[in-house]
Amino acid sequence: MPCYQTFIEGVEEGLKTVVSILPALVAILSAAAMLRQSGAISAICDLLSPVTDFFGFPSEVLPLAIIRPLSGGGSIGLLTDTVKTYGADSTIARMACIMCASTETTFYTIMVYFRKTKVKYTKRVILAAVFGDLVGILCAFCLSKINF
Repeated sequence: MPCYQTFIEGVEEGLKTVVSILPALVAILSAAAMLRQSGAISAICDLLSPVTDFFGFPSEVLPLAIIRPLSGGGSIGLLTDTVKTYGADSTIARMACIMCASTETTFYTIMVYFRKTKVKYTKRVILAAVFGDLVGILCAFCLSKINF
C-alpha cells in the first residue's frame, strides 16, 4: 500500500501544480497565438528588418527569434515552415535550427518554475534570461555564417 499511496500523493501534487499554473499558461499561449495571427510579428519584423539587413541577419528568421521566448510549440511550427520553405541545407534553415537549439522558451519556463516555487521578484531573472536568448540568437547567426 505505501507505493500506491505515494503514487496517489504524487498525482495530487501534480494536479495542484497544473491548476496553479493553468491561468498563466493559458495567458502566455494566448498571447503567442495572438501575436502570430494578428500580424504583429510581421509588423515587428518589418520594423526591425532595416537594422537586421544592415548587419546581414536574414529577416526570414526574425519571427522565430521573436516567438521563441514565448512559445515552444509556436517556434517549432515556425521552424518547420522555415525548413520546408528554404530547404534543410539552406543557411536560413540551419540558422533557425541553431537558434531553436540555443535559446529557451524563456517566459514559459520562468512562469512554470516561479509559479510553482512562489517566487515573486523576477525582474533580474527575466533580464538575464532575455540577454541569454539574445546571445543565443547572435551565436546562431555567427555560427551559421562561419560554418555554412
